[in-house]
Formats: sequence, structure tokens, C-alpha cells
Amino acid sequence: MFRRFVNEARAFKNELMQNQAHIRRRINALALMEKERYVRDLLSNPKYDDSKRLERHGFKVYSQYDEDGIIQEILKRIGVESKRFVEFGVGDGLENNTLKLLLEGWQGLWLEGSQNQVTKINAKFHDVISSARLNVKCAFINRDNINDLIGDSFRGGIDVLSIDIDGNDIYILDAINVVNPRVIVIEYNAKFPPPLSIAQRYNPSHRWTQTDYFGASLAALTKVAARKGYSLVGCGIVGVNAFFVRSDLVGDKFQAPFTAENYYQPARYFLWQTFHSGHPADWGAYENI
Repeated sequence: MFRRFVNEARAFKNELMQNQAHIRRRINALALMEKERYVRDLLSNPKYDDSKRLERHGFKVYSQYDEDGIIQEILKRIGVESKRFVEFGVGDGLENNTLKLLLEGWQGLWLEGSQNQVTKINAKFHDVISSARLNVKCAFINRDNINDLIGDSFRGGIDVLSIDIDGNDIYILDAINVVNPRVIVIEYNAKFPPPLSIAQRYNPSHRWTQTDYFGASLAALTKVAARKGYSLVGCGIVGVNAFFVRSDLVGDKFQAPFTAENYYQPARYFLWQTFHSGHPADWGAYENI
């Protein structure tokens, strides 16, 4: 009798756990559907009807949010020259702003401060590293070493520069002079809307503590980029990344005015995982068909 009771209790527990797992999956699915509806409603705002804006072009392949689609649209408008990129703050390589470009045959440089992440990259991306299409360096970036780190791989014209180091981004942007990118993607702190023009104090040893103390406001980044000859042409709808194009390439391809007030998006970090592209990201040998 006791054994039967134990077996029935175990069966009930297993069934209860299965039901709980099913409920969690259903809740997660409903939450995702609601987030997607929210994004659709947001993008239906008439302010985005202008075909020169970028928000509606966003989508994810390997980027964190909608950056892949926006970068693709920018390059479609201004053209591609070298098919070379530089990105720093790439994590394990499977979710960043340039992996899609690597998939499309580009050549690039990744800089990452974590040796553990670089070890993962070297193992996962051995094919493109061994063929010299991708160079990976482990380095903690500051404004004094950034030009040497990039200059060992590239000098002069590149098509895309992506900056995401959760802190000194604006100071690194200001310091870079060894390359002349056509497009710059850089994270901004959306807590601070225009006209606030502020940045965290430069600290070469800064590490993000997962609080709102990081980076620079969009207005501050726009000022520094303008001094370097770049115009703000858009921000992702989530309020994470800003997109700048070299001013001589802008023409009438994007919506004026190229100001933080025109393009600012507030922080919508709750949309994390709203943009998805199938199963968890991986890398392997692909063929162009």
C-alpha cells in the first residue's frame, strides 16, 4: 500500500511539473506575442511613414535587436566599398552587429576584453579565422590603445565600425583616427533624452555594473560624431544603438534634421528577446547558392 502511495505521489508530481512547464511556455509565448504587437503598434505611428527613416527596416539575424536590418538598409542607400568592418564588445561572437556581414563574405576585426569569450570565438569561428577573413584580439580597450589595436589589422577606409563597451564608448569614438568608417554604430544611454548632453567620466578601467551609470547620451554622441564628420541618421526602436553615416555620404538619402531630438528613442529594454530569428544562434560552414 505504501509503495503504491509513493508511486502515485511521484506520478502526480511529474504531471504537475509537466503542467507547470507547459504553463510557463504558454506564458512566455503570450508575452512575446504581446511585445511583437507593441512593436507593430509603435512602428505604425505616422512619424515613421517617411521612407527616409530607418526604424521600419529593422530586423535581427545575429544582432541583439533590430540592428542587422538597419545596417543593411543604410548600406543599401550609401553603397559598400571595402567590405571591411571593426567591432569591439562582441561577446562570444554569436550576437553582435557584424556577424551577418561576416556571413555575407566580409572581412573584419573583433576586439573583446574577456579571454573566456575570445577562447569561445577562436573555437567556434576557426574556419574564418584560419582563412584570415576574421581577426580576433583579446584586449581591454581604452583611448590610448585603440588606434594601435585597430591599426594592426586595418588603416584607412572601412565600411562599418561598431562600438559597444558599456562605458567609455564616446571617448573611444573620439580617439579613433586610424580608420575612416562609412557607418558607425554605437550604443547610447537612452535614460538621458535630448537636450541632455552628458557622458560618464572617462575611466580607463571602467567595467559596467549593470546599472544606469554607463556611456553617453544621444545628444553628446551626436556632438562628438559631428566634429568627426558624421551625421546621425537613426536609432533602433529599442533605444540601444545609434547609427551615424559619414556626412559626405548622407545626401538626401535620410530624413533631416540629423539631430538627437529627431531620432531619439527612449529605453525599451523590456523588448529584449522580442526580435528573434529561429533557434539559438550557432556558426558553421555555409555555401552561397
